[in-house]
Order: sequence, then C-alpha cells, then structure tokens
Amino acid sequence: MSVQLAHNSYGKSAIRLFKVTRQGEQHEIRDLTVDVTLEGDFDRAHAAGDNSAVLPTDTMRNSVYALAARDTLGCPEEFAGRLGAHFLGAAASAARVTVRIAEHRWHRIVSGDASHGHAFEHGSTEARTTRVMTARDEAVDVESGLEDLVLLKSGHSGFAGYPRDRYTTLPETDDRILATSLSARWGCEDFASDHDAVFANVRRTMLETFAGHDSKSVQHTLYAMGEAVLQRCREVHDIALSMPNRHHLPFDVSRLGEFHANEIFVPTPEPYGLIEATLRRSARDR
Repeated sequence: MSVQLAHNSYGKSAIRLFKVTRQGEQHEIRDLTVDVTLEGDFDRAHAAGDNSAVLPTDTMRNSVYALAARDTLGCPEEFAGRLGAHFLGAAASAARVTVRIAEHRWHRIVSGDASHGHAFEHGSTEARTTRVMTARDEAVDVESGLEDLVLLKSGHSGFAGYPRDRYTTLPETDDRILATSLSARWGCEDFASDHDAVFANVRRTMLETFAGHDSKSVQHTLYAMGEAVLQRCREVHDIALSMPNRHHLPFDVSRLGEFHANEIFVPTPEPYGLIEATLRRSARDR
C-alpha cells in the first residue's frame, strides 16, 4: 500500500512571555501568549524517524524569549513578523511559519489623579491578537484582532418578528439585555500600516457602534459594527466578527410577591446563540 503524507505541521504553543521594561520608577509591562507553527518538508521525520530537519520546539520557545530580550517588542504584528523571519532562517526545511500572538491587557492602577508607575490591574480577559504568516515564496500575510471583549447594553435592544412553530417558547421583546463576548479579526492592505493606530481605531469604532446602535438582533448590531469599521478604517479590507449571545433571562419576581419591573435577570452562560459574519470591502472601494 502506498501512503502519502497529505499535510503536516508542528510547533510550540502557549509560550507565555511577560516582559518588564524599567525606567526608574516607571515600568512598562507586556503580557503575551505566543504560538509558533512550521509547515514544510518534514516528511522523513514522520515516515522514517529522521529528525535532521526538525528544529526542536524547545528551541522555538527559547528563541521567542531571546528575541524578546534583544529588542523592544513593538506591536504584536511587528514582533510576530520578526519571529517568522527568524524561524525561516533557523529551520531550512520550513516553507512557511505562522506566528499567533495574544496580548493580555493590563492597566495602571490610578491613585487619586495619577497613574501608578509600577502597579497594574488586570480586570478583563480581553486579548489583542495577531496572526502573521511568513513564507519563502509569498508576501507576509497579517491578520489582527481581539478576543473576549465583554460588552453589554441594557437598553435599545430587542428581538421580534421571527418565525414561530409549536416548539417556540421565546417571547418577543423590544426591551432586553444584549451581552456578548466579542471576538474580531481583520486584515489590512499593507503590512507597514501603523497597527497600533489601526487597532485603536477599530476597537473604538466597534465600541461606539455597539453602544449607539438601536439593535433589532445580534445580527443587526454585528453588521452595523463591521460596516462602521470598513467605513471609518480605510486600512481594513475585511473583518470577521463572532458574537456569542450571553443571555440574561428576566426573572419574574411577581411570583415572590414583588413588583415585576423587568429589572431582575439571571445570567445563563450555556447554552448560547452564536452569531458570526465576515464583511468585506467591495473591490471598487479598495
């Protein structure tokens, strides 16, 4: 029987990197999780146990720490690009390197009117993300994004006009809580874009649109957010959004002898609706 290796990849995942840059009492911190994946001619490692082309994943981890120590990190896209170029040089059999980075957000503790120089709070699970693919025969491909940005609006949200059958029990409403844990990914036209500025603009645009939108459904608000990003952020050519519906179910306190004013809710993490879509700028608008 003839067998071919249809696809293979390997790498090091969940490399945790925390860097502190000290300038007297003023410290800067960066908290990253890095994944490195190599694809290429590693067939003999699988078929013959020949490891002569296999860069150890332990070396990958150490390389991430060494490059982080050598230079300033820059934005996640820049650091991922440097890592990709490094691993193409370190692994001769690699045809393509994919580096994914999630940057975990920390904020300075504010005391009075001043931000503390070296004390921080980590009040959110939100992460800034990037995926950079570096190949020997292709241009560098960059995707930026964020994950687990928890949003909630307690008004101007409803869901009505949907089809009903004998199993439908959900009541229609024009006054409900809309909550989600937003993840978004977007591509830029140019790798040399100011990715910090683009990230800040995209994030701000999504937040402002979410807050101000008169929502008829999660789909309705998702589309409005993506549309606003493409209209306001000219560097972005497409954006994919994922918005799980974090349900908050009203609890009828009238059963307990209290006045029911639609103020008491039960958060239910599971099961949840999952709404996803990708919006793309038309070719004539690029």
